[in-house]
Amino acid sequence: MPVDGGEAPETTTDLLLGGRIAVVQPARGHHRAGTDALLLAAAVPGDAEGLVVDLGAGCGTAGLAVAARCPAALVTLVEREPLLAHLARAALIVPENAGFADRVAVVEADIGAPEAERVAAGLSRGGATHVILNPPFHPPGAVRASPDAGRAAAHVLAPDGLERWLRTAAWALAPGGVVAVIFPADGLDRLLAALEGRFGAVAIRPVHPRAGAPAIRVVIRARLGSRGPMTLCDRLVLHAGTGSAWTAEAEAIVRDAAPLAFA
Repeated sequence: MPVDGGEAPETTTDLLLGGRIAVVQPARGHHRAGTDALLLAAAVPGDAEGLVVDLGAGCGTAGLAVAARCPAALVTLVEREPLLAHLARAALIVPENAGFADRVAVVEADIGAPEAERVAAGLSRGGATHVILNPPFHPPGAVRASPDAGRAAAHVLAPDGLERWLRTAAWALAPGGVVAVIFPADGLDRLLAALEGRFGAVAIRPVHPRAGAPAIRVVIRARLGSRGPMTLCDRLVLHAGTGSAWTAEAEAIVRDAAPLAFA
């Protein structure tokens, strides 16, 4: 199947979230859909209404999971890489996604483009009740970037880092709207700095691979324009013992579509 005049790579269609969604993704060469996307989607309450925008959606895993979990939500997947946007559109005609595909749109746009370009691509200012994002993890120079431009962009932040991502999230949100972000635990200081001045009532859930191990991720939820206090919530432990079996809470989230609680 051609993409922008070229031939699309080999792909797989994979069932996630207990079979509730099907994701069409490259068989190799990009991040494969996984736990991070499902945890991010679970940060959106199941009764969420209105527009949910997934910035940097890739092949759409997190946004598709939101659509499956939140029957009253409309979802826009925003992705700048043509191949991944193409695969996100392809997922909308997979039979397993038929129950919610009519509530999902794909917008091919760069989140850092000028406002006029974002609007022309199909985004609108101040229209979303929720924005979710799984931004690149590494600051420039921290890792050896892939020679493939698409893979490099998925791993390495632009020089203005998280600021650009949170600025666009704030632009897309309605007053009082909520942003949810998943990020490496050792980058929490950078994430909080990027939120400051725009978002408050920040709730943080550390994610640990197993009990006794350091946190590897944080999932945060924050409200646009709020001056509410920060809350450090109970940790989420993914795996029981030393094996790969899920804990009961993690299994409920990644297989049974339970919400990620921030109490």
